[in-house]
Amino acid sequence: MQDTNLIDLFVRLTDRIGLNYQFLSGGYEAQIWRDGFITTLYLVALLIPVSLVFGLLFAACLTSGKAWLSVPVRAFVEVTRNTPTLVQLMFSFLVLNTVVSNLVGGAQNNPLSPFFWVVAVVGLHVAALHAEAIRAGIESVPSATVEAARGMGFSRFQILAYVEVPLALRASLPALVNNLINLVKLTTVGNAIAVSEITYASIMVWTQRDNVVELMIVILAFFSLINMAVARIGLWVERRLAIPGYGI
Repeated sequence: MQDTNLIDLFVRLTDRIGLNYQFLSGGYEAQIWRDGFITTLYLVALLIPVSLVFGLLFAACLTSGKAWLSVPVRAFVEVTRNTPTLVQLMFSFLVLNTVVSNLVGGAQNNPLSPFFWVVAVVGLHVAALHAEAIRAGIESVPSATVEAARGMGFSRFQILAYVEVPLALRASLPALVNNLINLVKLTTVGNAIAVSEITYASIMVWTQRDNVVELMIVILAFFSLINMAVARIGLWVERRLAIPGYGI
């Protein structure tokens, strides 16, 4: 009851300055819009770990020194980072998803939802950007440090896991945080395949209410707050992981 009173108060106050948020007072439009916020937050919560895990795996493959690992990943990274995310999403949903449907006997048997394709495409797209940042960090590790680890009997995998990656992540954190901020913004491509994230939900509302300005104000504020939080957390992690004397 108290939440309803606060919403009604907000609607009345904004109406006085010419902003139309009447749809918040109730009905299916308010529910659609709230679901859009939640879906966007779900996407962000899933995409951040997916992109970081695959970015680390791709970087490990690129620096492995094994052609059978590095060549396919290099090809994937080049294609992914050189083509628009929206094009990749439409190709995946309209082509790859159709192939999957044909393999499983029809769309009704296809377990892959539009939400899945957004997570897969955007996650791997940003992972390709992460991979380049982490690769650069790995290659910036001083050769003397690597040689010292090799002299202690570390295997190539141990050097990568215990020496290069920990130092590389510290060096590449600013670039990784920038990629994550871009990732949050890329969740909006989901509206192209009817994933009901916040922009899709807002389009559904403003086509009925003609209140584009009001909804765009909220969308801009919403993404600004999320990315401000991502940036601040990234800065906190960067300071926590700084190594005295290492210059990072």
